[in-house]
Amino acid sequence: MSTPHVEVRATADGSSTLYVPALNEHYHSTHGALQEARHVYLAAGLEPALTGENPVVWVLEVGFGTGLNALLTLERSLTAGQKIFYDTIEKFPLPWEVVSQMHPEGHLASPELLDYQHQLHAAAWNRPVPLTPTFELLKRAGELQTTALPHNTYQVIYFDAFAPEKQPDMWTDEVFAQLYHAAAPGGVLVSYCAKGSFKRSLKAAGWLVEKIPGPPGKREMTRARKQE
Repeated sequence: MSTPHVEVRATADGSSTLYVPALNEHYHSTHGALQEARHVYLAAGLEPALTGENPVVWVLEVGFGTGLNALLTLERSLTAGQKIFYDTIEKFPLPWEVVSQMHPEGHLASPELLDYQHQLHAAAWNRPVPLTPTFELLKRAGELQTTALPHNTYQVIYFDAFAPEKQPDMWTDEVFAQLYHAAAPGGVLVSYCAKGSFKRSLKAAGWLVEKIPGPPGKREMTRARKQE
């Protein structure tokens, strides 16, 4: 699997993202990569799961990308009081040489997070790797559609694929049915996307769908819940 050519671009909150010229697509919102990740995936997805009584929270990320969502989740795990098992699937892994050009150190809460970011990318693929006592990472290289996921497992799913018009094979009824089976009862799926076709596919798979306020620069986002 070859990684497409990418370019480092600044976003409005000062953090960086990557741009893929072949797709005319960015990995994150140009209105702010960091604030989008915190709003969509942490605040709307992870935080509600951390209020429960489960000693372990299972997270699945579709699209590891630059590792930003994983890094912010690891950061939160340091103070959460619960262990996080973090599974992620990526068809086109980015080399550290590319990610390191984004210079995130000015936007991280502590210097140790820069080291954790490197560990996230250096971790072996396709096997669990404990990075801290409260965070275990499993990076799966390949396509979501051909990946065998455990059923009734994930309390939180970060759906962070490229936009539907750029990567239509990732936004099908079949994909969201696959993720529905993988989600734990009551689990949530969160995404920056708010397109009607996306929400219809979620509903067709059984998800209970709600639209909630989006991050800066985006009026709405989507959160879907698996019925208990």
